[in-house]
Amino acid sequence: MTAEDKSVAVRRGSIGARRNPASQQAILDAAEAILREEGLSGFSIEAVARRARAGKPTIYRWWPSKAALLLDVYQGFKNSRQFPDTGNFEKDLRGFLTNQLIGFWHDGLCGTVFRSVIAEAQSDPSAAEALFAYERARRKFAERLVDRAKARGEIDPDSNSAIIIELLAGFAWHRLLTGRLAGSDADVEAVIATILAATKKNPGT
Repeated sequence: MTAEDKSVAVRRGSIGARRNPASQQAILDAAEAILREEGLSGFSIEAVARRARAGKPTIYRWWPSKAALLLDVYQGFKNSRQFPDTGNFEKDLRGFLTNQLIGFWHDGLCGTVFRSVIAEAQSDPSAAEALFAYERARRKFAERLVDRAKARGEIDPDSNSAIIIELLAGFAWHRLLTGRLAGSDADVEAVIATILAATKKNPGT
């Protein structure tokens, strides 16, 4: 190890249960690099620790499972995409499905990573807890697009924001888990039309 490497290793050292921002970013950068270069087959806590020059105990203290670390990297990918806020409910629904879900996963790596996390959550309670926490926060954020439409008077004010988002996400998750992301355009439009019909302010007109 060179003097420079030793200096970096010292700067990235653990400071206990509280996260060291430099160490945290080094670990996330290493995890992302491994995913991009080697895919899930080359991803492990050991590989991330080596690349980040961090101890495995530090990683496990901050991320209790591989799935939790994958979710943090995945969220970084997703945060690079702008959340829809067009001022129009139909366009926001389309943007949510195509940009945040189906289109996002169809790019390859992101869909593979998220599918892996879902699979791991079926047998690992810590992975399930991480996935639930992530999804709960994302759904609450996504519900704003429905709430904005209600505030603009576009849709029935009694529309259930949480259920609408869960229906959209459920459709997208099913396509992801059954390997049917491609060719979903017509069905996306059908789902949007169904939501619009169900939330129409005056259904009888």
